[in-house]
Amino acid sequence: MSLQSRIEEKLVQAFQPERLMVINESHLHAGHQPGFDGGGETHMRIRIVSSAFAGMSRVARHRAINDLLKPELDAGLHALAVEPAAPGEPTRW
Repeated sequence: MSLQSRIEEKLVQAFQPERLMVINESHLHAGHQPGFDGGGETHMRIRIVSSAFAGMSRVARHRAINDLLKPELDAGLHALAVEPAAPGEPTRW
């Protein structure tokens, strides 16, 4: 199972989102470090709308997602961009 699929599965189980996108952005970072060609699954963006985030601060939402994905971050996920929202809140996507 790909890292992207594992992240999606964990987020669905934990937050039951009404909208979810996990985007592999690794290719956008090619050449940022010596020897990195942008391959693999090192940079991910999460766009998620879930009622679980209602009443939570932006920081608390980020912490909840980072805590959930700590094993992936510890195993080599280098960058994680998070765009969380509760239903009815504006999103840029």
